[in-house]
Amino acid sequence: MQARMFKADALLMLTAIIWGAAFVAQRLGMEHIGPFTFNGIRFALGALALQPLIWRMQATRRREGGAGGQGLDSARLIRFGLLAGSVLFAGAALQQVGIVYTTAGKAGFITGLYVVMVPLFGLFLRQRSGAGTWIGALAAAVGLYLLSVNEDFTIAYGDVLELIGAVFWAGHVLLIGRLSPGMDATDAVKLASAQFAVCSLLSLGVAAATEPMALAGIGAAAVPILYGGLMSVGVAYTLQVVAQRDANPAHAAIILSLEAVFAAVAGYFVLDEVLALRALVGCGLMLGGMLVSQLRP
Repeated sequence: MQARMFKADALLMLTAIIWGAAFVAQRLGMEHIGPFTFNGIRFALGALALQPLIWRMQATRRREGGAGGQGLDSARLIRFGLLAGSVLFAGAALQQVGIVYTTAGKAGFITGLYVVMVPLFGLFLRQRSGAGTWIGALAAAVGLYLLSVNEDFTIAYGDVLELIGAVFWAGHVLLIGRLSPGMDATDAVKLASAQFAVCSLLSLGVAAATEPMALAGIGAAAVPILYGGLMSVGVAYTLQVVAQRDANPAHAAIILSLEAVFAAVAGYFVLDEVLALRALVGCGLMLGGMLVSQLRP
């Protein structure tokens, strides 16, 4: 059991590293193509990357005696995919546009605030929250002020977009929590693929109307797109699903919260992004707030 938990923690750490580095890939991609084009292609790749896993899981389900038609029916899959994919599109669009106007590290920390927002928004669904949630929210709010609010009490445009995006990420988590009860692992991955496909179609639709979609630009952004689609969306999601079967929930919360730290580290080494002492203190408070809200809800 200890060996399985250690393996699960290692996979979650790899997931957090992949997700953190994805903020750098997203910023690099913006040097060649628009944000909606980037999201449209990468989420399409992510949806396609999950297909082999879905086929394998369905084959395993049949071998274990389940009929091929068991699980989430097509009508519900489409309905759930449209709902989740639309919210995912909003969060991803705000994040991707926002990262054009802020650093990868700041985007990672501000996006990570969704882990604090989830239990707070849960109050509207009559989900009770304990003292840890409120302490974590207060620490995160102070940290956000130090990270993003300037001496003249203004906040950067990109940071505002990332913060609004975090609201949609929190809403997405709550929505998945309402849709997923009763699903097995196969249904969960099918829903993930469906929502990625919806997000891709919506993104490409906006891109076609508002952005130039030149093949030369897409080719120049090929590496960031492939990383964002295959690694961040396809591989990292699969690793998370596999790892959280054996991981301690508290361990998972701590490790996945480190995504924001890895975003800042990747931004420093790849993009030469440096945070001032005030911003670093803010990041520390935000990370502490995320952890407290998860470990002491």
